[in-house]
Amino acid sequence: MTERLLICTDLDRTLLPNGNAPESAPARVLFAALAARPEVLLAYVSGRHKALVEQAIAEYELPRPDFVIGDVGTSIYAITAEGWQEWPQWIAAIAPDWAGREHADMRRMFEHLADLRLQESAKQNRFKLSYYVPIEADLPRLMAVMRGLLGEQGIRADLIYSVDETGPIGLLDVLPASATKVHAIEFLMRELGFGIENTVFAGDSGNDLPVLISPIRSVLVANASADVRREAQALAALRATGSALYLAKGDFMGMNGNYSAGILEGVAHYLPHTQQWMKIND
Repeated sequence: MTERLLICTDLDRTLLPNGNAPESAPARVLFAALAARPEVLLAYVSGRHKALVEQAIAEYELPRPDFVIGDVGTSIYAITAEGWQEWPQWIAAIAPDWAGREHADMRRMFEHLADLRLQESAKQNRFKLSYYVPIEADLPRLMAVMRGLLGEQGIRADLIYSVDETGPIGLLDVLPASATKVHAIEFLMRELGFGIENTVFAGDSGNDLPVLISPIRSVLVANASADVRREAQALAALRATGSALYLAKGDFMGMNGNYSAGILEGVAHYLPHTQQWMKIND
């Protein structure tokens, strides 16, 4: 019986060549050839919501995935011929963190905080509350106030902050503590019967670090910044998970290791027999 493989990959600047580094010309075609194999299940892992994932698939002519972990880990969809089917079992798994509260309840809790401006409705869901925050805001004080309010209500939540450089504007997500990329991937693995020996994750940025430094076999694509590479290596060393972190170098199949070329390089590193699957019209 041929071993099954689960590939979980971040989208922006990992599978999608939408960074500053060049893409190897055959990389996405070879990636699509691998994804078309019957032995491979493919999951996209992204902060994007459903419509933006669909937009990326169309714009970059990506293979249709079997699963999508979206909305910064707060949703898992199975993709079938009938369309996108949200997994109710994942909602059931993360809902207890918010102690019976949902989006509207959480929004009311923070509505008096002047530095918070709700993001567009498409960027919200039942267990994802997303705000814009002015760059000049006193972020440590704001987050301390928010954590205090959450603690008073017995709510387990993570506050995830990043910066939209095009704004520039701060982005702040309030999520159930369990609704992270790494927890969602582990949940997917358990539900589908995959172990760390036949699962590979690919990422490029600081948002991917919790997975990159976990025991899940991971690859950091070559276009990742030097800072992310250093941090990933240092944290993996501290956690003794260095053997589960591969840094794409390039020169694999004549490609540069950026984006999907790095994903293929990492998969072949962990599972050498898959290199024979990475061919076009074979």
